[in-house]
Amino acid sequence: MKNEQKTIFGISKDEILTLDSETNFKHDKEFEWIRQISVYFYNSLIEFRKRNKFSSLIQTSLSKSLNSNLGQQEYSYLDLLLSFVNFYKKNKSIILFKHIQSTSQNIKNTNWQKTIRKSVSILNQNGQPVYSKFSAKNKKVDSEEELLTYFVSILYHFNKEHLLHLKIDKSYKIIKGIQFETLQKNGLSKLKKIKYKYFNDTLKKIYYLCEAYFHQTSLNNAKENREEFISINNYNLVFEDMVDKLFSDKIEDIVNEEGLSLKNLKYNEDGKIIDHVYDYQSLIDTSNIFYIGDSKYYKSNNIARNTSKYKQITYSKNVIQYNIDLLNKQQSYKENIRYRDELTEGYNITPNFFIYGYIDDYRNFEGAKLEERGKIINSFHFENRLFDRDTLFVHQYQINFLYVLKNYSQFSRRKIEEFRRNTKKRFRNNFIRFFNDNQKSKFTFYEYEESDISDFVETNFRKLNGKCFKTSDNRLIIAKHNEDRQLEDVVSKLKIYILV
Repeated sequence: MKNEQKTIFGISKDEILTLDSETNFKHDKEFEWIRQISVYFYNSLIEFRKRNKFSSLIQTSLSKSLNSNLGQQEYSYLDLLLSFVNFYKKNKSIILFKHIQSTSQNIKNTNWQKTIRKSVSILNQNGQPVYSKFSAKNKKVDSEEELLTYFVSILYHFNKEHLLHLKIDKSYKIIKGIQFETLQKNGLSKLKKIKYKYFNDTLKKIYYLCEAYFHQTSLNNAKENREEFISINNYNLVFEDMVDKLFSDKIEDIVNEEGLSLKNLKYNEDGKIIDHVYDYQSLIDTSNIFYIGDSKYYKSNNIARNTSKYKQITYSKNVIQYNIDLLNKQQSYKENIRYRDELTEGYNITPNFFIYGYIDDYRNFEGAKLEERGKIINSFHFENRLFDRDTLFVHQYQINFLYVLKNYSQFSRRKIEEFRRNTKKRFRNNFIRFFNDNQKSKFTFYEYEESDISDFVETNFRKLNGKCFKTSDNRLIIAKHNEDRQLEDVVSKLKIYILV
């Protein structure tokens, strides 16, 4: 709810409840967005089920998976609709070619005497007769054309019933009205007559799609029909998986001393899950560090409270400890990941973020509209020690929920990788911009440029503990808190360092 009276869709709860009785909700252009959302919600549950095969969260009335595989025997109505539409869009040219090929074959076998006698011709500009209908020499049934007619007729029915705005070539023969209702009842028996004809792979898939459709509409199966549903107890987990598909890379199964891998940390035995974790360039140098995120499936104006903050701290500490355990074994998750500097005993900054879903325009399914939201949350044991393992900063963002919803099941691998690349760069740049502003971060960075780095650190270790870090390219970076008087004499002659 946007407020007590209106939903985020700009209409009241009462209006939603009376949509079906007051207007033609099914066909009205004004409510096309509701039909879109219904399909995308359905797709999100199917995609979640594919990605989480062993989850007990999803409950369905169907005994078999609704993942639209053509080998399945049972489908929901919506699953069939989506399968027909997607198959048509992907194979439109092939289907039309088969139709033209079949029609051309019929023209070759034309009985011209019968055609001239029974058909009306049109004279072209040269005075030559042109016939649009032909009479064949024999009545042999074209199985391919018959199958295509069934497929296109079903597609036409879906298109008309649900205003899908599909463009179907006018050259197809389409069964409509009462004839189509009859076809729905006896379509299975008609298909059986051409079942063992030779079909290529595309036509075989068309056959199985038509068979699945007629199985549902046939009167012979009326007793088997029942209301179909698919539901989930906690949709917030679906939202987390939606965002995770956009943000997170594949986790490599590298084990530490305790036998734990990053996968164990992401999917804990107690059911707690680190929503998003990926490695990317650190804020200090060219080494990599883990970015750790948490999705927030909240009401529009709600923000994370202390519970979320403490949970995020726990997640971050677990990931840090996992990498330190590997370091103690002279191992690393990846060669370029660097969490602790041996000389300074400082810890690399671990970036954290929260992601909130929101709807600003309920008709916008295309723009991510990823924006910063709320204040940056920080946590520390010692406020002036930036390079301490207990010092954490959490940036907060909001993303268009409808964009995430649609693209959860429709994004191509290329688009996902492009989104990840741009978003990771943006998150890092935002952290850098934050730390380079000492009014916001309360830290100023300095670089010690002399060659005696080891002696300098050892001499000032008590003052520098948790406040300095040696980068992978051997720069000593010191982070001074605005209120830290102890470091003033140490950094007084040093050059200010800008993160890049």
